[in-house]
Amino acid sequence: MKGFPGFPDGKLRVTPVPNLFFSELLPHIDTLAEMKVTLYAFWALTQKEGQVRYLRLTDFLNDAEFMKGLAPTLKLAADALLDGLERAVARGTFLQVNVESADGKLELYFLNTEKGRAAVEGITRGEWRPNPDEDEPISLLVERPNIFVLYEQNIGPLTPLIVDELRDAEQNYSLRWIEEAMKQAVANNVRRWRYVQAILERWRQEGKQDGISQRDSQKGLRSQIPPEYRDIIKR
Repeated sequence: MKGFPGFPDGKLRVTPVPNLFFSELLPHIDTLAEMKVTLYAFWALTQKEGQVRYLRLTDFLNDAEFMKGLAPTLKLAADALLDGLERAVARGTFLQVNVESADGKLELYFLNTEKGRAAVEGITRGEWRPNPDEDEPISLLVERPNIFVLYEQNIGPLTPLIVDELRDAEQNYSLRWIEEAMKQAVANNVRRWRYVQAILERWRQEGKQDGISQRDSQKGLRSQIPPEYRDIIKR
């Protein structure tokens, strides 16, 4: 068994888990696969951006660390994943909906929240479809520092006023945008929060372009079941 060295000192990023999970779901989840799939979904959805957040089957499959934790072989891990997802859907934790795309059928999983239910209803009525160009791969190996650490690393010491402004920024912009805006400020040798705010506001008003070539190069990877699972999972 791999040992855990413990949590480090200082501020750590956290994943919000509703209290109802502990009172209404935890006592009834009776398989490890469903437990891991459910907890992973809480974390993975916080890595997504936008008002409508969902996970696809490939989001689970493409995370090698997560899959390794489900079972010792690819076949057993894939079976455990599908079983865990099926149980979570049957229990009502997840809402599942299938949509057709240029790459074939996509299975989308939403948390059974008000927003999740509204999104599924919108898909069912044909009022909304996911945009694959907006999806990004996620991985348990990727953990961005929190906004306060980013500020101290790139801009300067924290002050009470800056702390309040950073908290406000977290509500309006994704951490990825904030991180990239700070890096741009450093590259331009303008280490001021007002300059970072101006970059973020411009992106929000004009739209942020990440580069077509990068999106296109990732699209095929994100929309396909990983090669090692293609003979195991038929979709």
